[in-house]
Amino acid sequence: MKQFGIGQPVRRVEDRRFLTGRGHYLDDIARPRQAQAAMLRSPHAHARIRAVDTAEALAMPGVLAVLTGADLARDGIGTIPCVSAVTNRDGSPMASPPRPAIARDRVRHVGDTVAMVVAETAAIARDAAELIAIDYQPLPAVVDAARAVEPGRPAVWDQHPGNLCFDWEAGDSAAVERAAAGARHRVSLTLVNNRVVANSMEPRGAIGEYDAGEDSYALWSSTQGSHFLRNLLAEHVFQLPENRIRVVTPDVGGGFGMKLFLYPEHVLVLWAAKRVGRPVKWVPDRSDAFLTDTQGRDNLVRLDLALDDQLRFLALSVELTANLGAYLSNFAPEIPTASGAVMYGGVYAIPAIHVAVKGVFTNTVPVDAYRGAGRPEAAYAMERLIDFAARRLGVAPDELRRRNFIKPEAMPYTTQLGLPFDGGDFGRNLADALAAADIAGFPARRAESRARGRYRGLGHAVYIEQSGFPPDEFAELRFDPSGTLTLLMGTQSSGQGHQTAYAQLASEKLGLPLDKIRVLQGDTDAIGFGRGTGGSRSLPVGGAALAHAADKLIAKGKKISAHMLEAAEADIAFEDGAFTIAGTDRNVTIEAVARAAFNPGQLPPGLEPGFAESGHFTPPAPTFPNGCHVCEVEIDPDTGHIEILRYVVVDDFGVVINPLLLRGQVHGGIAQGVGQAMLERTVYDEDSGQLLTGNLTDYAIPHADTLPALEFSYNVVPCRTNPLGVKGAGEAGAIGAPPALVNAVVDALGELGIEHLDMPLTPERLWRAIHDATMRQAA
Repeated sequence: MKQFGIGQPVRRVEDRRFLTGRGHYLDDIARPRQAQAAMLRSPHAHARIRAVDTAEALAMPGVLAVLTGADLARDGIGTIPCVSAVTNRDGSPMASPPRPAIARDRVRHVGDTVAMVVAETAAIARDAAELIAIDYQPLPAVVDAARAVEPGRPAVWDQHPGNLCFDWEAGDSAAVERAAAGARHRVSLTLVNNRVVANSMEPRGAIGEYDAGEDSYALWSSTQGSHFLRNLLAEHVFQLPENRIRVVTPDVGGGFGMKLFLYPEHVLVLWAAKRVGRPVKWVPDRSDAFLTDTQGRDNLVRLDLALDDQLRFLALSVELTANLGAYLSNFAPEIPTASGAVMYGGVYAIPAIHVAVKGVFTNTVPVDAYRGAGRPEAAYAMERLIDFAARRLGVAPDELRRRNFIKPEAMPYTTQLGLPFDGGDFGRNLADALAAADIAGFPARRAESRARGRYRGLGHAVYIEQSGFPPDEFAELRFDPSGTLTLLMGTQSSGQGHQTAYAQLASEKLGLPLDKIRVLQGDTDAIGFGRGTGGSRSLPVGGAALAHAADKLIAKGKKISAHMLEAAEADIAFEDGAFTIAGTDRNVTIEAVARAAFNPGQLPPGLEPGFAESGHFTPPAPTFPNGCHVCEVEIDPDTGHIEILRYVVVDDFGVVINPLLLRGQVHGGIAQGVGQAMLERTVYDEDSGQLLTGNLTDYAIPHADTLPALEFSYNVVPCRTNPLGVKGAGEAGAIGAPPALVNAVVDALGELGIEHLDMPLTPERLWRAIHDATMRQAA
């Protein structure tokens, strides 16, 4: 095994600069003559804009411009597109209203942008924004997706009465009806997947610059995909060739899906930079992020499961209502449909499945991908349904799962919703996780807790997700004349450790030490192509592109080394960073070959100088990481407080590049999943549409003491759909954690007759549930 190669727990090379304060984030960047911007946000969830008076703000010293929706329209600036349209079940197109960067005639959620101020300093810009007078006519608002489609509810968009964006389906409804009609058992469950705020450590931000001489733009922003933003800005907003827009992403302090998208502020800083003739910078505070960052989840789902007399699953019907918010973010329609809905069925062999999804407009912040993007919602619903059904039918939850798992010998297996599972041993993951959690000793532990007046529960969840999916990704490997290597990658790190993982892959393939490898991401002028980071695609797709480019480099290196060693190319072998004549000890290192590649006199005839290659890789299908989470909790009935006593995870991520990086991704995902399950809930006032949880005082997130030490191990079932055998891992923790924790809590309170509780399981919600159940038992 190579010192730095695949499978080695190499510490992150990027951590040195992060831990010593030498990271380079958006707020560290200052362009020459840079001005500052502030946005004026709507205080209303729904209102007409009758007039905008900017005179007092414009007169304030230090103000360079005050820009409105009318200015935006006059300049012909395009709207922000939705690029993931779905088709209604009747074949008609979905509703796709426009999304201008500044609202002109009507605001549709609290935080909607109504004006932009550009000034010499951020403080002046903020003060001037408060001087802008807006004449609003408040309108009725609707914030709950299920109620938004009821007759008589306010329309977010007049042209779309009823607030329905799309009505989509997958699967075979007739087959489900037939199977359910002959079923011995039928179990139904309705549950909520609560809305959450991403709350990345580093907020979004943007700097726009315009070069009048070149008629070109440059955008610096904390994003998950520079090339994606460039494409949307060029094609949809400014109608320019892509090579006239440069997007640069420095270090990124967390994204979780939320930083993948094109936001109004990206458009506005570029447009304003052209208007004022200076670079324009905008950085939000945390309150601004709550009002403008895309939010996640927010689903209401009903599941109906049919079983035979052996408790084998016959059919599954799912009806899902997804809150999309006031505007369509770039991928909003895809999240509850092609990304999430097709995961219903999970790891189970279900002969008939039908999923119907309604996407609904409300007067709330737009919803889009958040860590897992539809897959956590599906896994939570499925794993709660399995536990609920098991308790209703009098069988242990793990036994019901075992009876219905897709077996390893059935792989490859195509689900009823069309997903091609290439491998997996779900029973092994479950058995290993339950054994590690000492399920045999749980009854004694439960009795001990009960003797102290506490409730103890043990819950588990078995998940599968799709990640590392098509289309393609790009990598370029470029040696310089000194023999050091630069990797130019089309993905974008937001804290995952790409610099280390990609360098390890290159070290494995080319035999170079890590200190001779540099990784570049996030600059569209330097990197030819990329699709950014989302859906855990970086290693399965970007890493495979890197490996392909490395193979091409090795092939060229064999030609050069054969010429240098005066041997036949067919006799050259490459291993551990050296080209060797087979059967001899004569060799040249790859660094020596790289230096020779820049000297035409040392090259064979007809070979161009230089030592660089690029590679694309398009996976034929997604990867399907899977695993089992086991959570043990104790609940104080006097306070409703949950203590997580133990948390065990067994995952299958295929081939593991770096166990340390993998562990960190799983830990972070679990923390976010537990946060949603126990603490996090975005609350809008039903009458006014005001965001009631608009800061970290009112919106709870996990703390260091929320979780115990996490026990993590993995089984390796290599993926068959990429040459590395790896499966995506970045989102998995957030997928398995919510159902595992909720199942544990319901298990703990089962003796009180409690069968289901919706997330988040806050102390108040649990205390009330325990109190009400105790009163019912006493009656």
